[in-house]
Amino acid sequence: MSKHFFGDTAVLLGRSLRHITRSPDTIITTAIMPIAMMLMFVYVFGGAIRTGSDSYVNYMLPGILLITVASGIAYTAYRLFMDMKGGIFERFQSMPTARSSVLWAHVLTSLVANLISLVVVTLVALLMGFRSSAGVPAWLSVAGILILFTLALTWIAVIPGLSAKTMEGASAFSYPLIFLPFLSSAFVPTDTMPGPVRVFAENQPVTSIVNAIRALFTGQPVGTDIWIALAWCVGILIVAYGFAMTTYRRKIS
Repeated sequence: MSKHFFGDTAVLLGRSLRHITRSPDTIITTAIMPIAMMLMFVYVFGGAIRTGSDSYVNYMLPGILLITVASGIAYTAYRLFMDMKGGIFERFQSMPTARSSVLWAHVLTSLVANLISLVVVTLVALLMGFRSSAGVPAWLSVAGILILFTLALTWIAVIPGLSAKTMEGASAFSYPLIFLPFLSSAFVPTDTMPGPVRVFAENQPVTSIVNAIRALFTGQPVGTDIWIALAWCVGILIVAYGFAMTTYRRKIS
């Protein structure tokens, strides 16, 4: 790692963030779909869904937050794809900059943009009646889980962003990630699902992450869910980072 890595990353991060401030529609678009889902599920389907919770918006917000992240990382893949096609990576490689700083700038930009979208979605949820008894430590724990989840998915997004042949291909990978919360405990309890679906739902990463965040929001004991959630996030992050860096080295070599 170059001794200039942190300085180079900071400069390139500033460049990426300026692009977002000049076109905030990406953040708005990222937030619109989860907000629309939240409105539809709460005001159209909420009355027919039995979750054991007094407020359906309280129950389903954790899943909506994960969908927000899954929607947002599609733009990371898109921005990487456009930089690859535009020769930006080659241009920076010809300069005395740390090789991985360009990639890290995109990842950190994704983190900042997604955190803004998450705040917007949470504020809308509050207007819709979301209430939490969580204290500061619980809110910080939720923030930590969401940051890890965002980083894990962002490094997944890096792979198609670097290797896709078309713009559509760069962002299409996010569709299964957006769909995954629907096969979890995000919107209905898993015990209402048929056998094979229930087995999958109870053993995929989104369910443990949603359950941990929901317990933190309601002030309930998190049990083992939080450790399973953290293990999933860290495990996905490590594997995705390894594949992303391998793809990056192959592309710029």
